[in-house]
Amino acid sequence: MQYVGIHTQISRNNRLSVLLLLMFPLILLATVWAFLALVNYFGHGYYNEYGEFVNQLDITQVNYYFVQAIPWVVGGVGLWFAIAYFNNTSMIKRATGAQTLQRRDNPRVYNIVENLCMTCGMEMPKINIIHDDMLNAFASGIDDKSYTVTVTTGLLDTLDDDELAGVIGHELTHIRNRDTRLLIVSIIFVGIISTIMSLTINMIRALSYSSGSYRRSSDEKGGNVSIIVIMLIAFVCSIIAYFFTSLTRFAISRRREYMADAGGAELCGNPLALASALRKISGRPGLAQVNRDDIAQLYIAHPQALNGGNILSSLFATHPDIEKRIEILEQF
Repeated sequence: MQYVGIHTQISRNNRLSVLLLLMFPLILLATVWAFLALVNYFGHGYYNEYGEFVNQLDITQVNYYFVQAIPWVVGGVGLWFAIAYFNNTSMIKRATGAQTLQRRDNPRVYNIVENLCMTCGMEMPKINIIHDDMLNAFASGIDDKSYTVTVTTGLLDTLDDDELAGVIGHELTHIRNRDTRLLIVSIIFVGIISTIMSLTINMIRALSYSSGSYRRSSDEKGGNVSIIVIMLIAFVCSIIAYFFTSLTRFAISRRREYMADAGGAELCGNPLALASALRKISGRPGLAQVNRDDIAQLYIAHPQALNGGNILSSLFATHPDIEKRIEILEQF
């Protein structure tokens, strides 16, 4: 396997970043339009000559409300995205319990990172450590000020220097290729859709409980039922949006892992060491106290990807099969 040139990969990821920034808002706006159209269709109509109610879609009215909603949707999503984008490093650090590592804290790790950075001519990223027996490492950040390589104590205790250099080389390649920036963009937008789904589910549950209360009048119950129907429509629309945004994320996630493996092997000069490290990591991947899929997408090996599964689960995996990665490295 030959590693694609660093400038080629950076240019490709920059183009993908721009594409994602355009695609996700378009998917979200299309979802809003579909929601308004469905509500309009099921809420309007007429009775035909047989006394049957016929639903009818008023496109003009749908487009009117859609135009009115665009500034609120764009403004809300834009604000949400800006906060998450520029605070992603601190949010990840808090979520994982990571601590900043200085040279005096662990000269071994610091020296390995420093030597690899000197080899490829990149600026030294921050180094974080998580006190966890699991074997894990990941890169994060959106620019030179926030780029970070995080490792666990379990990884440091288990891997030898060559294996650790291979893993850190893998993570540094993610940073060099701007993979971390691209992934943060996709995680934020998928997270927005996921949050909307959760909110609609909670509202449906609350309204269902309220409608079932015997103390409510029939009018109040009828109003709640109408709102529940609207929330169900919103939920269905958000599921469709989540599906399409996730497909985009999956399309870019697996390829970047292969590229990072190749770049890491080239950087450390020992593909077999990285293959050996991945084999050890596959026995205890992830973080014991962190059960968040958005964070797990950053890991060098996604825990769920190692549990097997059917063809469908493999299709929607964010990481390629680790045995396949090891096989390719051993043929490097």
